[in-house]
Amino acid sequence: MALTADRIVVASLSILDDYGLADLSMRRVAESLGVKAGALYWHFPNKQTLLAAVADEILASSWGPDDVGARPWLTDWASDVRARLLAHRDAAELVASTRAMGLAGIDPARAARDVLSRLGASKDEADGVAQAFMHFILGHVMEEQTQSQLAELGVIESFDGPRAQRHFDWGVRLLTAGVSHGASRPIDRIE
Repeated sequence: MALTADRIVVASLSILDDYGLADLSMRRVAESLGVKAGALYWHFPNKQTLLAAVADEILASSWGPDDVGARPWLTDWASDVRARLLAHRDAAELVASTRAMGLAGIDPARAARDVLSRLGASKDEADGVAQAFMHFILGHVMEEQTQSQLAELGVIESFDGPRAQRHFDWGVRLLTAGVSHGASRPIDRIE
């Protein structure tokens, strides 16, 4: 079977899930595909671009505008982004680092900015709200994933997933409530 960028990303995602971000190396990916590490560089110029492609695979979606208000849309969107991140080991750390380097091709915050702008938020407000949500989601999931792994290793006593879910939901409610109170002008259908 021919070596393709898609096959490399799928193999990388499998290694991420099995071993974690720290052990996701070009050499390990190449070995899993039965090729030399140099073969990967025909498809990805460096490890950072491969990691960005893996992050894009994790976030691949179409969060289109909806005719609901901002609160329900933001709540559903935040929950979906969280679920995508929780589905893969160390995904929050991976996505945060690729976003920080400006390498991510898929920006889930863009959908939030678009919806908020369509509902009347200024460009700056929409961007600020979307970034606040992304920082909350990434930080929350990163902590969840770290605590879960530490519990698996016996470093901490346990990880309470339902409690983490309740805290995430509460944080999203707090952020969505703040959208209507912090806007400089009314945002249509905020409820």
